[in-house]
Amino acid sequence: MPTSVPRIAIVGGGPGGLYAAALLKRLDPRRDITVWERNAPDDTFGFGVVLSDETLGGIEHADPQVYEALCQDFVRWDDIDIVHRGVRHTSGGHGFAALGRRRLLEILHDRCRALGVDLRFRTEAPPGLADTHDLVIAADGVASTTRGAHAHVFQPHVTSHHCRYIWLAADFPFAAFRFEIAETEHGVMQLHGYPYASDASTVIIEMREEVWRAAGFAEPDTAESVDRCAKIFAEALRGRPLRSNNSTWTTFRTVVNAHWSHGNTVLLGDAAHTAHFSIGSGTKLAVEDALALAACLEEQPSLEGALAAYETERKPVVASTQRAARASLEWFENLGLYLDQPPRQFAFNLLTRSRRVTHDNLRLRDARFTGAVEREFGCPPGTPPMFTPFRMRGLTLRNRVVVSPMDMYSATDGVPDDFHLVHLGARALGGAGLVMTEMVCVSPEGRITPGCTGLYNGRQTEAWKRITNFVHARSPGTAIGVQLGHSGRKGSTQLMWEGIDEPLPEGNWPVVAPSPIPYKPVSQTPRELGRAQLTDIRLQFMQAAWRAARAGFDLLELHCAHGYLLSGFLSPLTNRRTDAYGGSPAKRLRFPLEVFDAVREVWPQERPMTVRISATDWAEGGNTAEDAVEIARAFAAHGADAIDVSTGQVVAEEHPEYGRSYQTPYADRIRHETGVPVIAVGAISSWDDVNSLILAGRTDLCALARPHLYDPHWTLHAAAEQGYDGPGVVWPDPYRAGSRRPQTGRTDAPRPRLTLGT
Repeated sequence: MPTSVPRIAIVGGGPGGLYAAALLKRLDPRRDITVWERNAPDDTFGFGVVLSDETLGGIEHADPQVYEALCQDFVRWDDIDIVHRGVRHTSGGHGFAALGRRRLLEILHDRCRALGVDLRFRTEAPPGLADTHDLVIAADGVASTTRGAHAHVFQPHVTSHHCRYIWLAADFPFAAFRFEIAETEHGVMQLHGYPYASDASTVIIEMREEVWRAAGFAEPDTAESVDRCAKIFAEALRGRPLRSNNSTWTTFRTVVNAHWSHGNTVLLGDAAHTAHFSIGSGTKLAVEDALALAACLEEQPSLEGALAAYETERKPVVASTQRAARASLEWFENLGLYLDQPPRQFAFNLLTRSRRVTHDNLRLRDARFTGAVEREFGCPPGTPPMFTPFRMRGLTLRNRVVVSPMDMYSATDGVPDDFHLVHLGARALGGAGLVMTEMVCVSPEGRITPGCTGLYNGRQTEAWKRITNFVHARSPGTAIGVQLGHSGRKGSTQLMWEGIDEPLPEGNWPVVAPSPIPYKPVSQTPRELGRAQLTDIRLQFMQAAWRAARAGFDLLELHCAHGYLLSGFLSPLTNRRTDAYGGSPAKRLRFPLEVFDAVREVWPQERPMTVRISATDWAEGGNTAEDAVEIARAFAAHGADAIDVSTGQVVAEEHPEYGRSYQTPYADRIRHETGVPVIAVGAISSWDDVNSLILAGRTDLCALARPHLYDPHWTLHAAAEQGYDGPGVVWPDPYRAGSRRPQTGRTDAPRPRLTLGT
């Protein structure tokens, strides 16, 4: 039974508010619906609006009349052109539809009037609407006064970003969606352009704030700005001018709200959320909000239930879109990092910047373009990027997949046993180029838990040698690496499944750290390390590295992440020392670099060393991405062959921003700012992700943890699913019969949800 809302007020006459009005009136003509819009009917910012096929499908089902009117005015195209340093690369198969924003508003005005919606232009919404109406829809934009009036309930978080942009138009149609880069004396500028009519295109000019100021665009003369932009991008514009529509330079703001409704008031469109224009139109999200809100009002018997269902349905979708938009926005903010990439790789990087378009997806859209990128990268015919080799010193990895270090907490007295042999051996047989051990501790006191492995005596060395011998004998071509570390203040805790980071109920050993700061309120307070203890620990790392070489490991990684001992020196949140090992970034780096140098001295020169770091502490006052670049640069200068880029776990009060491959941007930045190879890790779950990240040049290797717990033969299966059977992956002879994946037809395709109008 539909929700009864006979009287509806809509604040804001943009596309989202108008479309919500038309939908709700069409579903129940008895409803009294009024739209208040402070501007005139034809006042609008911007020029063109892009809508996806998915959004159009929803409109077609919900209101065929609006859909038919839109289709008469749409401009459609498939290509994206990327122009960089005078070279244009075109990728096809993308499928866009756009029309003028004014025309969209006209269509929605006509539809609302025909249905009997009361449209009030040049009229501010009166106060007290929630008292006089059954439902108030706040569609009043990014600067929503409704949201501001109830900020204590909606709890908005608004983030301003680093670029300035301006919406302009050109009086001719681009042949495709066009991205063009201009390298000026003041810095990098970019043009985003697309057609929206047979004789017009939207043109957005964007640049970092410091470039905008250096170029003199901060001066208030907008007309001069527009003329200068036309000259900078004269080739793209064919020498034609640009025009504005009361356009001004602005900074994009990302809006997130903890809650979307308050009593009978609900947020819609930019009032509730924003997503950067580089991945699509805010209009698209607003229209989809209107569709979902109308559907929930039809499906739920109460207003409270309908608004809760609307928020439950839309929030995850919007959060996913905002993550993609944030990735795209930050890619353009850091565009200067990628200018020296090979031309086609640069284009591929741009196309996959949001992580929504992937290698496999792009190959389906345009196999010719993707094949050209692969050839430029050096992929032999038929070889996915993930199965290309990678060399560090004397070690050549046959593919780019790494089994990430994963603590198993299954050792006795630090000795790896049959469990570790089976665990690591199975993953080595599974085809990865490099299999890493868990963090192997350099002393009994350096263990995280009683179940952690070590390399501080001969018995442990021999046990590890048994494992490396198995890997080398049974999985030739697979490398095995050891990660050395010391738990620091996070030691003497229970096994993960008994209570992660919780102190042992008995049998605790004393813990040490750069400063006497406990990890959690219930944790031990560590003893601050003195000079003599620092010398002892440095010697422990050296001895463990010597034993690792004797045990036959191919690569050694120094664990300087996740709040363990060496990470504790790097972070200002955990290192409060006032001696030579604390204070400035250089001093906080001193002990980790001393340990690195000591290990490198005894580790065979032909074998590579990597370093794992936390690229951000995810906490105020902690290390940031900028700090991570300098940390990586310092380790590279001391001989690190690659940086394994993780984040967080340094302090308990962190606030991570999780999402698909969420740590990769940190690896990407380190790779391009320092030139040192990187290993990306964190929420990389599919072979398509690996191919995309490698081919775009965002990382050199991809480390996967949970996927390898779920499927020890993840890499072999990735090869089979891609139809690859080459030198980048080798099936063990006993397993070869399973190398051809059986083909089965799907009979469980999901049924579409009933939509409005069906």
